[in-house]
Amino acid sequence: MSILAGKFREAWRRISRIDVTAVVLMFVGAVFYWMDRFAPLGALAGFLKFLGVLAAVYLFFRFIGWSKSRLLWSLRNRLIVAYVFIAVVPVLLLATLAGLGARILYSQLGGYLLYDDLQHRVQMLANGSEHVAAAISAMTAGSSEEAAERVISAQEHAVYDTDLPGVTIEFSADGSLLAKVAPGVNRFAGLLQQNEKLLLVALRSVKTPNGLRVVFFRMPVTPEFLATLAPDLGPVQLDLLEPFTGGTRTGVKYSFGDIEYQPSTIISARSRTLQPAERWLDPVVLGVSRFEAVSLRSDGSVERKRPVVALFSARPSRLNARIFTSLGEFGGVYVVLFGAAAFVFLLIELAALVTGVVLTRRITRAIADLYQATMYVQAGDLTHRVRIERRDQLGVLGESFNLMTSSIGSLIQEQKQRQRLENELTIAREVQTQLFPQTFPCVPGVNIEAVCRAARVVSGDYYDFFELTPTQVVLAIADISGKGISAALLMASLQAALRSQMFTPGSENLSTAELVWRLNNHLVRNTGDDRFATFFLAVYDSSRRLLRYTNAGHLPALCVCHGETHRLEAGGMVLGVVENYQYEEGSHVVAPGTLLIGYSDGLIEPENVYGEQFGIHRLEQAAIRVQGAALRAVVDSLMSAAEEWAGTPEQADDMTVIVARLG
Repeated sequence: MSILAGKFREAWRRISRIDVTAVVLMFVGAVFYWMDRFAPLGALAGFLKFLGVLAAVYLFFRFIGWSKSRLLWSLRNRLIVAYVFIAVVPVLLLATLAGLGARILYSQLGGYLLYDDLQHRVQMLANGSEHVAAAISAMTAGSSEEAAERVISAQEHAVYDTDLPGVTIEFSADGSLLAKVAPGVNRFAGLLQQNEKLLLVALRSVKTPNGLRVVFFRMPVTPEFLATLAPDLGPVQLDLLEPFTGGTRTGVKYSFGDIEYQPSTIISARSRTLQPAERWLDPVVLGVSRFEAVSLRSDGSVERKRPVVALFSARPSRLNARIFTSLGEFGGVYVVLFGAAAFVFLLIELAALVTGVVLTRRITRAIADLYQATMYVQAGDLTHRVRIERRDQLGVLGESFNLMTSSIGSLIQEQKQRQRLENELTIAREVQTQLFPQTFPCVPGVNIEAVCRAARVVSGDYYDFFELTPTQVVLAIADISGKGISAALLMASLQAALRSQMFTPGSENLSTAELVWRLNNHLVRNTGDDRFATFFLAVYDSSRRLLRYTNAGHLPALCVCHGETHRLEAGGMVLGVVENYQYEEGSHVVAPGTLLIGYSDGLIEPENVYGEQFGIHRLEQAAIRVQGAALRAVVDSLMSAAEEWAGTPEQADDMTVIVARLG
């Protein structure tokens, strides 16, 4: 029930307001149509019925579009429809065309047989009239015409009564009839329609010693006579026509040229029935043929081409027998060969149909398996695999899909691991951010600003500053070898060691060289041989305006004052390499307003498009230009100068700057 309800809701969502309106209009139109059958409702009902018809047409095409989208959604249905249009429809059209062609052929053959037999009887009458005319013309003058004509008539009846039962032979000296039906000639043979009768006639005028004589052979077309025509046909019917002059039409209307006719007399063959079918495929063939007769109207006028319509039915088997009669005993062989060829073609068509269905099922089964597999993937199940039955292109496609889902599963696992690592790096960055100083020391005459931009998530650079005594402040900057997590961990270790040493009682009396010596031994003992750090440590005493420092392999800090710079280079080698290494302490008396700038190599190593580094000299010039600005502006200016030199904001290394204005 839930599935049906879901499908109903989905179908309802697809119905628009126009569809609902069309359904209502169609229903209203049907109701008014039903009511109007019992009692006329006027123009309004007609208008509503018209709207109902329009709504029905709209819904019909709407249904076709919907059913087509539903039917052709499946690949199997698409292939079946394509196969039907490519293979089945052409075969059906060819079969239909062959059937129509056969019906036309058989109809024409039946009409020809009927026409040929009728013309044969007319020719017999014409031959008889010629014989009689020849006999009469040979009479000598003075002989009795009546006696001779009786003798000749008796002889002709003996010859023609078998094939032309009911034929009459008349002699007349009046040639008006021949002059009407065939003016200007002395003979006529054909159909003659007199009022409601149809005759086969042959007229021949001949000059005798006793004057002009006209021989008149007349054969009425009766149901009995029609029964003798074309025995291979079934029932035969002749429709005698008369022009349609208006009024009530009776029967079928025939149009020949610009004239319309209607049947006046129907002559049907007596006791003529359709032959029984010889096989299951022996349908009835209906035929229509047209003859022309000379019509003598009651007013004495003549119409020389009055149409006479012949209707007949036949069996193809009887007509085939008539067609193959000339082949004799070989006729049956040709028929058998034709039937065998048709049977073979039918088998080939069935084999093609079965092959198409089998191939379609294989293709659609593979596509259905792929579609089902995509549903599993969409649901999050990447363990499902497509069944591979054959090593064809579809099988390779299924194998590729299996490899793809397997790769996706691996990528998802890697993504999860990467996500966990990124989360851990984010946490590490937050932790590292907390390691940097969060407050500024309150030492008279000292202002400090610093920034560290990591090339990766976490930085290997380190800076620190804190108050040692009310008049002393400690500043430190370091660059740990490497990048990433390992450098960040070593930076945290260095920061912890520095703070533990500086906050030990009596550390304010120690030299910077002693403090750096202790840090060096700490790193040597607690890190590997390949790990080291450059380090710069400075202690500034504002009461004496004295700056004491030690530089352990770090880039020299700069003291900028009155447009000049002084590099602080005294110290020794990097930390973490040689244990118990003795460092030197340097000192510098600071003038009021001096800028102390410490930095990492990421600030001076950016290269321009020519491969030239920014360098310490350009850093000094940039510092001199902004020495009187606010500390934050100084920091931003130094960073911007390095980035502009490189031409890109992308960093290759961590960039750290610490600036202190010493009063």
